[in-house]
Amino acid sequence: MIRVAAKSGADYIKFQTFDPNELATASVAKAQYQQKTTGPRESQKKMLQKLCLTQNQFRLLKKECRRQGIGFLSTAFDLESLKFVESLRPAYHKISSGDIDNIPFLRQVASYGRPVILSTGMATLKEVDKAILSLVRAGLPKRRIVVLQCHTDYPTQPADANLRVMDTIRKKMRVRSGLSDHTPGIAVALAAVARGAVLLEKHFTLDRAMPGPDHQASLSHGELAQLVRGIGEVEAALGDGIKRPSLREKRIINQVRKFLVANRTIRKGERFTSANLGLKRSGGGIPAAKWDFYLGRKARRNYQPDDTIR
Repeated sequence: MIRVAAKSGADYIKFQTFDPNELATASVAKAQYQQKTTGPRESQKKMLQKLCLTQNQFRLLKKECRRQGIGFLSTAFDLESLKFVESLRPAYHKISSGDIDNIPFLRQVASYGRPVILSTGMATLKEVDKAILSLVRAGLPKRRIVVLQCHTDYPTQPADANLRVMDTIRKKMRVRSGLSDHTPGIAVALAAVARGAVLLEKHFTLDRAMPGPDHQASLSHGELAQLVRGIGEVEAALGDGIKRPSLREKRIINQVRKFLVANRTIRKGERFTSANLGLKRSGGGIPAAKWDFYLGRKARRNYQPDDTIR
């Protein structure tokens, strides 16, 4: 998966680090979407025990990321796992939606001083504000926080994505925003980039038929590469906001815009009128914008029909 993500052009690949004994009780049920993909009989803790990796495996994964030229991240789900992830010196700490109201956890994350990515699934705006405040009060500047709009369901229906929340977060919280996207395909993710997302998180898999809770709602590796290319195209298309002709447009402007031409024979000294002047694509000359200025002026030479006025 690291090799696929790196080849696709992703900036980072993110894992999950947790101790099932610290994360869930023996009796808590799986989420509804997890029951659909892995069966309802086993508990959430039993499922998690099958999915966790060892600390040594994470060290090997980080080495592989370095070899492949892609950044390594991992979301920690408990305090001990957080301490271990910090020991790997990640570029960011990612806080899952499930920990947005976990004040001791938020404070510990902030204490490391690393930039933070905060997911906000299942949260109200008030809860998001409180989480940001907890990070800031623990010493983390707002400029080091990216807040992700997120809908915690797999797959998320596009109608639940609510991308305008990113705008709300930027305006009201004064922090950068992005999207943790669980919708099928790449359309919503690309729309988020067009709407100003500075960071995008997306699940991918090598095979949607693999066992596990999230494979069915994940991108294929081909779609991942398509998404990364699409993001580049969207970012390039956004431009700088200054309205002006591009270099390519300047090359064709004389072939597309209209210029003053003679509608019929015009003799030297004859005045230009709306009857003897016309506007056509002529390859250059006096632009159509000068129409009013030239009406009533005298011709300085003879013109034949379709001659460009000079």
